[in-house]
Amino acid sequence: MNLRKLKIYTENWSEEPFSISRSYEDNFDVVVVELEQNGVKGWGEGSPTEHYNESVQQNKTLIENFRELLENGMSRQELKQVFPKGAARNAVDCAIWDLEAKLAGKRVWELPDIAKHLAVKGNSKVENVTTVYTLSLDTPKKMGEAAAKHAIRPYLKIKLTGDGDLERLAAISKNAPNSRLIVDANEGWTLEHYQRFVPELKSLGVEMVEQPFPANKDSILKTLDRPLPVCADESCHETLDLERLKGLYDFVNIKLDKTGGLTEALNLQNHAENMGFQTMVGCMSSTSLGIAPAFLIAQRAQIVDLDAPLYLYEDRASPLQYKISEVSPPNAELWG
Repeated sequence: MNLRKLKIYTENWSEEPFSISRSYEDNFDVVVVELEQNGVKGWGEGSPTEHYNESVQQNKTLIENFRELLENGMSRQELKQVFPKGAARNAVDCAIWDLEAKLAGKRVWELPDIAKHLAVKGNSKVENVTTVYTLSLDTPKKMGEAAAKHAIRPYLKIKLTGDGDLERLAAISKNAPNSRLIVDANEGWTLEHYQRFVPELKSLGVEMVEQPFPANKDSILKTLDRPLPVCADESCHETLDLERLKGLYDFVNIKLDKTGGLTEALNLQNHAENMGFQTMVGCMSSTSLGIAPAFLIAQRAQIVDLDAPLYLYEDRASPLQYKISEVSPPNAELWG
């Protein structure tokens, strides 16, 4: 008789239209994993990304291939050894964390591994965090209007693409003069863009540049001045990536759908900090279920980008609570 019961299903969620340098979307698919043991159910969500050759069907098939092991009690550590990183493993890993917490009758941050991770910041309390709010790529006029609408938010993240970016930033800076700004090119800049834009960014209030170049062409950063910190997103998936990124980047963006779950995200954050990187925690398009585990990484991150639920027309029951840009810890009904 199996120790657990595994359920795998997919969902589609509608969101406000959103554009970055390489894509546009107004809805997204997720894969959800439920693990039940002794009448207790844990669950997790993964958001597969076409850019990484993922789909919900591919995720479902991958998880199904491990059904027997998962139902027989595969641990998070065993999962990490045999299961490839990505959204599918994220859904499974976070479901196991949720199940472990519920079986123990504790919140997930009270479990020893998480409590130890949180204690590095000086205490093991889980506290509210402030997330950036991302402005979708659009014309300078429309992005300026969006900035005015969200000028009350303390931190804005600006999606850029290359040509016209300085005009976009000028409009945003003018209309949200009190907001801190970071920019994200999503691999969309050339060397010429970087050399032309970066000297101007400080005067426009920008504090950090995220992934200016394609991941397979970012070695050029070693030869360039970095008057602003540069953050690796598409270039950083797991701990093994860090050695190559030394001397290229100042920050790494930790996303659970890249790392393959909370377990590796905790490991990545520890190693990144030990190597001198600052950390940012980010997300793919997700519901509150997909964001909740990343909230634990946010406790030690210098920049938090966990705004995906703010774009949803409808979220899960018992969703994360946002007060403007301040996010409260997930409740037990949601996750952990």
